[in-house]
Amino acid sequence: MRKPLNPRAVALTAIMTAIVLVLTYLIRVPTPAKGYAHLGDTGVFFSAFALGPWVGAAAGGLGTALADIVGGYPQWAVFSLLIHGFQGWIAGWLVRRVAGLAGLILAAVVGGVIVVAGYFLAGTILSGTGAALGEIVPNILQVSIGAVLAIPLFIAVRQAYPPITRLSK
Repeated sequence: MRKPLNPRAVALTAIMTAIVLVLTYLIRVPTPAKGYAHLGDTGVFFSAFALGPWVGAAAGGLGTALADIVGGYPQWAVFSLLIHGFQGWIAGWLVRRVAGLAGLILAAVVGGVIVVAGYFLAGTILSGTGAALGEIVPNILQVSIGAVLAIPLFIAVRQAYPPITRLSK
């Protein structure tokens, strides 16, 4: 039998999706393959660390895809949904399996590799290999800044409110 949806998890997912959307849309730095760098990865990582893989996947994928649509980059929306959705899921999954700061760093590194590789593939499809190569450094910077902001934010919030990691269960 299928387990009913938890209203709290649905509400938290909606809130985190909105936060990722705002972080992705608010500050956009254009990049060579006609994409943009943003702070949305901070929200994706925080969602995954605090609320687990499914909330991280939904908030990351939906938040960034919606930002692409409302921000004038609809051609990237499906790629963002998949790439940042997988980033959020794998980061949330890893942080639940590897404890402490090492788990947070591992989750951020693996999530970052997914973003960089995913957008290289997407950029190749949409703009060609040359332009996609030009996206590698901006994407590395984007996920690195997102991780550097999300890890201490999560640690501070978890210290201030330890039950946060149980909210979406």
